Amino acid sequence: MESGQPTASTTSVLRVINERAVYERIRLDGPVSRPELARATGLSKPTISLALADLERVGLVRAIGHRTGGAGRAAALYEMVPDAGAVLAIDVGVAWVRAALVDLAGGVVARKDVPAQPDDVQCLVRQLAGLAAELAGATSVTYTVLGMPGIHDVEAERLRLAPNLPGWDAPGSTGLLAAALPGGFLIENDIALAALGEQAYGRGLQVRDFVYFSIGTGVGMGIVLNGRLYRGARGAAGEVGFLPLGESDPLASAPDVRRHGMLESILSASGVVATARRFGMSGDLTPELVWDAARSGDPAATRAVRHEAGSLSRALASVIAVLDPELVVVGGGLGSAGEDVLLPAVRDELAAMTPLGPPPVEVSALGSEAVVQGAIATGLTTARDLVFDRALA
Repeated sequence: MESGQPTASTTSVLRVINERAVYERIRLDGPVSRPELARATGLSKPTISLALADLERVGLVRAIGHRTGGAGRAAALYEMVPDAGAVLAIDVGVAWVRAALVDLAGGVVARKDVPAQPDDVQCLVRQLAGLAAELAGATSVTYTVLGMPGIHDVEAERLRLAPNLPGWDAPGSTGLLAAALPGGFLIENDIALAALGEQAYGRGLQVRDFVYFSIGTGVGMGIVLNGRLYRGARGAAGEVGFLPLGESDPLASAPDVRRHGMLESILSASGVVATARRFGMSGDLTPELVWDAARSGDPAATRAVRHEAGSLSRALASVIAVLDPELVVVGGGLGSAGEDVLLPAVRDELAAMTPLGPPPVEVSALGSEAVVQGAIATGLTTARDLVFDRALA
């Protein structure tokens, strides 16, 4: 080693490791006493005391009184300081932008949904910047996570495979967000975040292998394998809209099918409406109206739902054969809204289609909040690390 090159002493490294362990236990178990921390971490009481002193000094934990009711001297209780950092979580959709500001404990500080302005990159950037400033106020944001369609090409600063957000495939487009939004910055695929939200707070809790299949303006899938998000070699794992399924469907030969994908052209919101019209429905249709008509027994709507269920079932059968997940979660605006009309037909089709014994197919527990919740879960992990490292640097 060259003379003068700094080295980290074993003592200082151990001190940081111990403080990290104490901080994590307080975050998970707090309010908690010193004896409880010693039992949970296996560290000695003097080591616990030193770690608490450092963590209090830098503003990461605080004493909040004493535990009462036991014999002997009451033990002091400690909790993490929630406002030592903050995460801004934003779901950027075609119809809505949903955003939340949370503290380090995951408590919601501010929350707002607004109609999206997606037709122009600059306009959407201004909207996101204004929304972020409104929610954050005087709060210093540690980390910002955005869920957006497609794949973020970090080097070219653009989105690939996101045809529903025009203009974002231009090089440099996502770089505009870095200057407009506060704190450290991450763009993640929105459906991948929905899967992480489901893993942290929804149906995927304590499930090691599952898929989240989203049906809305577009179609996509988030994959969790061995408890971790699976992205694939190029970040395109889960782009199921491009599965070559439904060749005989008239929508499969639509002019823009290459941009959107064959399966997405059939299963997405516009596909549901087009299918319903083909089977005889008329008027100013939306997918929700098609679902409602099917609930009422309308023959054309029932045929449309059965058709969509068949397409979704064939896609899921392919996924099940390749990944063998424990669970399939169906979300997105159409997936959640069709819980009582679409999913029963899908379960029946799958049971008849695959001899493998399909896994449970359940509607998302988080609904329209899935992407925001995934952004919160992702952002909190990073923000806590950043706050800890900066405070004890």
